[in-house]
Amino acid sequence: MNRLSGLYAITMDGIQGGALLAQAEAALGGGCRILQYRDKSSDDQRRSEEARALLKLCQAHDAILIINDDLDLCLRSGAQGVHLGRDDPDLQSARRRLGGDRIIGVSCYNDLQLAHTAAAGGADYVAFGTIYPSSTKPAAVNAGLELLQQAKSELDTPMVAIGGITPENAYPVIQAGADMVAMIQGLFGQNDIQLAASNVTRFFQSIRGNP
Repeated sequence: MNRLSGLYAITMDGIQGGALLAQAEAALGGGCRILQYRDKSSDDQRRSEEARALLKLCQAHDAILIINDDLDLCLRSGAQGVHLGRDDPDLQSARRRLGGDRIIGVSCYNDLQLAHTAAAGGADYVAFGTIYPSSTKPAAVNAGLELLQQAKSELDTPMVAIGGITPENAYPVIQAGADMVAMIQGLFGQNDIQLAASNVTRFFQSIRGNP
C-alpha cells in the first residue's frame, strides 16, 4: 500500500488538548491515513506535548503524522515529516536537517512549475489548492480539477489536493488524480467526524482500491 494516499486531515486552529485528540481519534478511526498538526501559536511546551500525543494515536492507527512548517517540532516529537509553505524553510535546508527518512511535503498552490521544481528537489509529495472556495483561506489562489489532471499526467510525485473539500465533493477530486485529499473544516466541522472520514475513505477504496 502506498503510504502517501488517502484522507489527509489537518487539525483546526484553536482546538487544543483533549478536544484535539478526540477529533484526531475520530478521523483516524474513520480511515485517515495522514494527519497534519497545524498550530501557529508560540506555546512550545503544549505543542510538543500535543504532537507527541498525536504521534501515538497515529502509530496506533498505522497513520503518518506531519508537522506544519516547524522542523524543530518535527524533530522533538518524532513525527514522520513536515509540510512546507511559501514562507517556510526551503526544501534543501529542511532535508539537510531532517535527513532522508522523513517525509517533506511542499505547497505548490496553482503553480505546476513549482511542483516540478519541488519534485526534482526531492519532495515526497506536492500540494495543490485551493480546489474549491475555502472558508479557511478565502483569499487563496484557485487550482481546479484540470490542474490536478495535468499534474497527474506530468508528475510521478504523490499529490495532495486541498481547499474547500468535503465528503460531498471529494469524489471528483480523487477521480481527477489526487493521491490524497486534505480536509480541515470539511472534516472536523462535521457533526460525525468518523463517519465523514469513513465516507472519504470509501471513495478512495472504490476509485483506487486503497487505502
